[in-house]
Amino acid sequence: MKRKGWKFLRPTIAGAAFILIVYVLVFMPLPYIIYQPGTAEEIKPMITIADGDTEEQGAFMLTTVSSRYANAAWYLAAKLDKNAEIDPKPKRNEKEYATEQVFYMTGSQSNAMEAAYKKAGVKYSIEPQYIFVIGHVKNVASKGDFRANDVIVSVDGTEVKSLDSLVSLLGAKKPGDHVQVKLKRDGTELDENVELITLKDDQTGKTRAGLGITIGEFRKVVSADGGKQVQFAKTDIGGPSAGLMFTLEIYNRLTPGDLSKGHRIAGTGTMSPDGTVGPIGGVQFKVVAADREKAEIFFVPEDNYETAKQKADSIGTAMKIVPVQTVDDALKYLNNLEPAP
Repeated sequence: MKRKGWKFLRPTIAGAAFILIVYVLVFMPLPYIIYQPGTAEEIKPMITIADGDTEEQGAFMLTTVSSRYANAAWYLAAKLDKNAEIDPKPKRNEKEYATEQVFYMTGSQSNAMEAAYKKAGVKYSIEPQYIFVIGHVKNVASKGDFRANDVIVSVDGTEVKSLDSLVSLLGAKKPGDHVQVKLKRDGTELDENVELITLKDDQTGKTRAGLGITIGEFRKVVSADGGKQVQFAKTDIGGPSAGLMFTLEIYNRLTPGDLSKGHRIAGTGTMSPDGTVGPIGGVQFKVVAADREKAEIFFVPEDNYETAKQKADSIGTAMKIVPVQTVDDALKYLNNLEPAP
């Protein structure tokens, strides 16, 4: 009887063990995040300019970093991957983080348009569209029910479309005062009676009354020539680091000829409206992503050059790492570039 009972129990125990192993390897979360090379994606399909020059034999590519929360299987795989890095899992509100990344991307696109329009001599204007909630100020308890991506429609009955207009409205208020805030959340309008709180400027040390939230402004860059208006396709990519490559692609479309000269050109770097290229994070992952997509040239902010060059040398790529401080630096390099065979 004992042998027969064990015979029936063995499949049950084996099944339970299998389920436990699968849970531990796949479903049990670990307190880590894994960073790896993401993608290198051609920008041309992301941008539409009605009267733009479509001559482009090569490609301008943005680069990304892949991040994922670790389970045991991914953790072990990352330990064996020389191009992966494992960091402690950050403490953050996921919706606020996602909203912030979209805000950075739209800001990057607007700045790229401004920089390209200036270089190409295209007249344009800036039209504020709306302001929205990114998240809550750290270590401060807001008195209102604000959520990431809420659009702030009006304050005390006055429409607000820009940060300046909101600052002006709150400038005469003091902590403890109440304001009526109209929000739009997922297409529904909501009214909030919000008590203003004390906020302190970290740089000046001065205090002021505020809502206790971080706010983004969506602005539209409008070309005076409608045929040169830039339209961006929707993507799942976030962050500000594609600014330089957006600028190069837009400028290429606004001017005659092919800046790429038949080469596959990747890169990274934030872009200011005046053409300044700013540093970014995760450049070592982006170098690998660009190499995997057979990029020949990789533009990198000067502050990130050493890290990018070290990674390029370690993977043995023939890709040329080119440091730049401004969009003019990149354009000068491209103008002196020999056409691809």
